[in-house]
Amino acid sequence: MPLLRLSCPHALWSCLLVLPLAACVAPPAHRHYAAPPPPRPAEQTLYFYPSQQQGEAQQDRDRYECYRWAVRETGIDPGMRPLRQTAAPAAASVQRDPGATVGGAVAGAAVGGIVSSPRNVGTGLVLGAVIGGLLGSAAEESRAQAEEQRRADRRDAWQARQMPMNDFRRAMSACMTGRGYSVR
Repeated sequence: MPLLRLSCPHALWSCLLVLPLAACVAPPAHRHYAAPPPPRPAEQTLYFYPSQQQGEAQQDRDRYECYRWAVRETGIDPGMRPLRQTAAPAAASVQRDPGATVGGAVAGAAVGGIVSSPRNVGTGLVLGAVIGGLLGSAAEESRAQAEEQRRADRRDAWQARQMPMNDFRRAMSACMTGRGYSVR
């Protein structure tokens, strides 16, 4: 005479097969680790070297006049920039978490085992695990693609903010070159 009699033996088998697997799966961590900020890009300092023996007073006046001209031409005044500059976004790859695939497989196996007939519990477990794993994998891939898109959008926005400063540098270089300086 059995000590424990269940009216639904496939539920017992499902629990016995799924519970050890479920204990191995940790819920996906929703931690947002901030990557350490990348080193601040070196400010592209322009150096002007007189090539026509311009004196100190002439160099100062040329720098001032070219600066004012570059500000008028570009609409950018680097002297009025905010003190706090944003660094370029890190170009790290998105970390993929296999937890969604494993969790989907475990959940699918549990559901497959519960809804299958008593004679087909093993088949239900396997089919449920495969379908759940595929759904979990698809969800993880979708999350990774969305994160990659967010990073690309942040990088594009940062580059767009850098464009005006690059225009100012080009204008300043053109003016100083036209006044007889070599620019580096």
